[in-house]
Amino acid sequence: MIIVTGGAGFIGSNLIYALNKIKEKNIVICDKINSKLKKKYLKNAKYKILINPTNLFNFLNKNSSDIKYIFHLGAISVTTATNYKKLLKNNYEFSCKIWKFCVKNKIGLIYASSASTYGDGSNGFKDSSSLEYLNKLKPLNLYGKSKHLFDLYISERIANKELLPPQWIGLKFFNVYGVNEFHKKKQMSVISFLIPKIKKNMEIKLFKSHKKNIKDGYQKRDFIHVSDCLDIMIWLYNKPNISGIFNVGTGTPRAFIDLTKILFKNLKKKEKIKFIKTPKNVLKHYQYFTKADINKLRKSGYSKTIKKLEDGIQYHLKQQKKNNN
Repeated sequence: MIIVTGGAGFIGSNLIYALNKIKEKNIVICDKINSKLKKKYLKNAKYKILINPTNLFNFLNKNSSDIKYIFHLGAISVTTATNYKKLLKNNYEFSCKIWKFCVKNKIGLIYASSASTYGDGSNGFKDSSSLEYLNKLKPLNLYGKSKHLFDLYISERIANKELLPPQWIGLKFFNVYGVNEFHKKKQMSVISFLIPKIKKNMEIKLFKSHKKNIKDGYQKRDFIHVSDCLDIMIWLYNKPNISGIFNVGTGTPRAFIDLTKILFKNLKKKEKIKFIKTPKNVLKHYQYFTKADINKLRKSGYSKTIKKLEDGIQYHLKQQKKNNN
């Protein structure tokens, strides 16, 4: 039996289908179906049951001998969230309980961390589990901080030479885009957010740069299609001797202006772009640059080509058309 927390969400629902492709059907999804979209995402998925997060640990304890793996993707993922107590409960304490369960019952674990843990990038984007390195990182928002605390929790367990799960993988997802993210509304990827607007011939508003050395629209992020994230996750799942924190990105940062122009071109629409001031509540935790260092992943043996932005956007548009999403 495989447990997938957040299995009705963006990456989670896509993971269910990826697991189905490798003949995994004995899947338990832990999530809240609080929108029609989430229900729709799972329409053709093959899984055993769906349980509410409040019932997860009762279920785990009753079925511990049947569980072979946990993919922990569930979290409050709103980057502008201000209720830190709620973030700690959902993103940190809940994760610690899952970790302890995996250690006790010798169950493998893949969990979602985030590139937001790197903060402004001044300390690099090194996917290290070293306590010394992790202590240098300063996330810019409370969401990133809650994710960072769990990375630190694991690093401390390693430093103290405590028992660990037979396999543990922390994935620092960069800017992931793809189908099944419309339920996230304003928190969806910029690519999925802009597509319907460009289709309607609307003017696209991008944030101005508030740094003298960066031109408007040339803030850069590492954008990765969800299908590449799934390939990496399934590959690691099938490599039980590998453990550690890994970056999940392309390794190639791209400017927002480039991304927008690619979308206009692929949708065959005339460019309409306007630059606006970044809202104050966003500006204080805004990342101007992210770049996944994927050397560790490559050295571990992952050799599959990761889609560059142009190819990823084309693939995404085809999937949207196919799914009528």
